[in-house]
Amino acid sequence: MSRPSPRVSLTPQEGWLSDDRQVLRFRPTRWDRHIQRLEITSGELLPGEPVPLLKNRREISQDEALKLWTARRQEGWRPTQPQW
Repeated sequence: MSRPSPRVSLTPQEGWLSDDRQVLRFRPTRWDRHIQRLEITSGELLPGEPVPLLKNRREISQDEALKLWTARRQEGWRPTQPQW
C-alpha cells in the first residue's frame, strides 16, 4: 500500500538549520502546483564574525530539500534564526 505524498504548502517559508559550525538556509525559489524548488545556501560560522562565510548555493527539488532537512535534523542540527 503506497502512502499519499505530503501536501505541498501554498505559502512556503524560509528555514534555517545549524550545527554550531555551519548554517543551511532553505529558501523557496519556484513554487507552483507542478514545480517546487528551493535554494540551499550553506555558510560556515567563524569565531568573532557577525555573519557566516557563505560557501555554497544550489537549487534543488522540494523532495531533495525535505530529505536534506530530515538527514541534518537526525544528525543533531537545530533550527536557528536567520543568519544573514
